[in-house]
Amino acid sequence: MKTELTPPPAALIDMSKMSAGQKAALEMAEAARDERNNAGLAAGLFFGTPDFDKLLPFPEQSVEDHDQGDAFLSRLKKVLDEHADPDEIDRTGEIPETLLDELAHLGAFGIKIPTKYGGLGLSQTNYSRSAMLLGGECGNLAALLSAHQSIGAPQPLILFGTEEQKSKYLPLCASGIISAFALTENNVGSDPARMSTVATPDGEDHFLLNGEKLWCTNSLKAGIIVVMARTPTPEKPHATSAFIVETSWPGVEIVHRCHFMGLRALYNGVVHFHNVRVPRANILGGEGRGLKVALTTLNTGRITLPAACTGLAKRCVEISSRWAAERVQWGQPVGKHAAIADKLARMAADSFAMEAMVRYVSALVDRDKHADVRLEAAIAKLWGSERAWAIVDDTMQIRGGRGYETADSLRERGERPDPVERLFRDCRINTIFEGSSEIMRLFIAREVLDPHLKIGAEVVNSTLPLKQRAMAALRAGRTYATWYPRMWLPGGAGHAAHHLHPQLRRDMNAIARESHKLARTLFHAMVLNGPALERRQILLGRIVDIGAELFVWSTTLAYAGSLMKGTAANSSETEKLLRKVRYFGKLTRTRLGSHYKALKETLEPEARQVSRDLMPAAAD
Repeated sequence: MKTELTPPPAALIDMSKMSAGQKAALEMAEAARDERNNAGLAAGLFFGTPDFDKLLPFPEQSVEDHDQGDAFLSRLKKVLDEHADPDEIDRTGEIPETLLDELAHLGAFGIKIPTKYGGLGLSQTNYSRSAMLLGGECGNLAALLSAHQSIGAPQPLILFGTEEQKSKYLPLCASGIISAFALTENNVGSDPARMSTVATPDGEDHFLLNGEKLWCTNSLKAGIIVVMARTPTPEKPHATSAFIVETSWPGVEIVHRCHFMGLRALYNGVVHFHNVRVPRANILGGEGRGLKVALTTLNTGRITLPAACTGLAKRCVEISSRWAAERVQWGQPVGKHAAIADKLARMAADSFAMEAMVRYVSALVDRDKHADVRLEAAIAKLWGSERAWAIVDDTMQIRGGRGYETADSLRERGERPDPVERLFRDCRINTIFEGSSEIMRLFIAREVLDPHLKIGAEVVNSTLPLKQRAMAALRAGRTYATWYPRMWLPGGAGHAAHHLHPQLRRDMNAIARESHKLARTLFHAMVLNGPALERRQILLGRIVDIGAELFVWSTTLAYAGSLMKGTAANSSETEKLLRKVRYFGKLTRTRLGSHYKALKETLEPEARQVSRDLMPAAAD
């Protein structure tokens, strides 16, 4: 796919009071944004116009696709059972070559790569199911395969590669040649304007690549790395391009292997590039479009992380439930004590919601590989990683000392070696990987503000002529004069709710009403704060959390409704599922109440002042 970059409308954001660094960073980020209007369910929930027809009936796998997934998962599980020892991998910090060979033979390095290029050609849903399996078994393997396929070379090649690039590199990736993605630098986290790796023209057909990349996952094993580098021109001094680099080329050097609290077999390192001669033909997506390639790749790649988190969460529920039934204290199993029962219920409900969300977003990609899922994927990553961390933390608490004890030590003492301690360590990175929770909230906030910016940003942009601002005010007034009153009407889910079990329709209608309340809240925040809203990160984060809860609640109801179709109306399984989903609805209402309360009782000004006291040099 060739995606042309178009500069953002200059009137959208007033940059007159920004520093040069802020301006450059924002201009780069805006230029790399997906220029399409967000038209998915998530965007509608924030704007008070949710289209539940995009969700209901819940998209189901075809029988053929499901069977293909089952067959692959069965083979993958067999390889893991026979060749993988997750505790040994964690202990040694190495994944055995024999296991890598078995995974390559299985096709696990090319799950989504089309068959014409040597891959398995499986759907996004089946890929996500594979990530769930791996997430519950071994975080190191999940990270290896995810970094290779979700953000490594295959994904950007499929989305942006030329036919020549695909024909050359996708078969290598499918065969087991591991790939990596190099974006982060020592002074560059989420601010691409500070990137120092540079590629300069070397004749007509090549570039010379120089620089260093930090935390490049898979780099120690990779044969191919997609490298982001600045390709400055007089017109665009911060332009970036994405290069396909082969690690065997002269000038590519791994200078350090990074070691971490968890994921101890992560092949993550610092990569140095010194005068690496890269063919111009190896630019992905076109010169100067690198940030677009990176952000689009991450948008789809983010789905894999909550999928792996779902597998981990379900493993934790299994461990905790079994222990809660076996462990007897004060004359009864600990699972019957209210404090533990509360944790188990939340863990079970949240893990089910995580799977619902992952399956929905995966289905959107299966419908259209170029679908705009940036908001849905970002919410899945944010909510899924944070709930997974809460679930593994509760699992540690339920298991007590045995949770804190390593699996090896438990095994040596003759107890069941549940790897809670390993899962705990491996899980912590997920709220940081592929966009920290804080960055995800800002990313989502920018996307949900977009329709409002297009309506009214010119009004408050002091760099524009007064006449233009006055005309913009008239247009905005006409739009909001009809939109705002509708946000006070009760509303409902409409005809789409008829696809749900009758006992679930009330909750879907409640989501529609909550969507109106969220839209009003966001609008009021814009009116009260004006251009300063972008600095109210805590407030925006709370609003994002409210919308995320509504999105997850929606997908949970829809997924539950689809599962109920295959069970008898009054069966015990249906009753169990109904209890869990109704409980999740009440849990969500409680969370929404907490978020709204926090909006009214914010400590943001006090926190800002205390932080400035701690950083006097930065306060200026």
